[in-house]
Amino acid sequence: MSELRVLIPAAGRGSRAGLTYPKTLYPVHGAPILHRLLAILRPYDAIPTVVVSPQGKPVIRASLKQAGINAHLVVQAAPRGMGDAVLCFEQSPAAGHAENILLAWGDLANLHPSTVASLVDAHLAADNDFTFATRVVDHAYTHVQRDEAGKVALVRETREQGVSECQPGERDIGLFVFRKQPVFSSLRDDLPDRFGRITGEHGFLYVVQNLVQQGFRVAALPIATEQDLVSLNSLVDLV
Repeated sequence: MSELRVLIPAAGRGSRAGLTYPKTLYPVHGAPILHRLLAILRPYDAIPTVVVSPQGKPVIRASLKQAGINAHLVVQAAPRGMGDAVLCFEQSPAAGHAENILLAWGDLANLHPSTVASLVDAHLAADNDFTFATRVVDHAYTHVQRDEAGKVALVRETREQGVSECQPGERDIGLFVFRKQPVFSSLRDDLPDRFGRITGEHGFLYVVQNLVQQGFRVAALPIATEQDLVSLNSLVDLV
């Protein structure tokens, strides 16, 4: 199997959730979200890479050390967006060995191992370049758009479309597997929609359209469960 490494962007400071520490350390069912994620993803990478903020690095490092969890911590110097956070993987000792990256947002509080396994298996079996898990929901924060043949065309973020209320649709859940080379190349290029019109941040999902247009194999798999959708933006999300 080609070299697969795990990447978890976890540089969120927790302020929007009303926390005084990184939100990835919020406890769910007795364990910090990050610890739960690392346990689920350990079969794919014994020493995953976690992207942290300068302020969050000491507390995350201490938390992992206390739990006996190994990880490469790389710093995102400023909150420049998820695309910038993903590119921080190049600082990791694991970067030189990675052909494929298993990427999970650091606030996924209830991800199920079977969803991860199904995604990774499908990605490798189909020899895809970019594969991600989705679910059809009543209020989609992102929208997967498909062509007439049902193939992925692009992914749009609702907040970047100036829409005040989320509409029903197919959305991603923050879980992806992709080949490093074409995705990192797209993230470095000065592409349209690279920076959000609302946030001004370097995004990530805009690369999907670029990959499709270049002829890369992109697939969205509607395999996510309701529980997989749970993420920590505010404490209400975990109720």
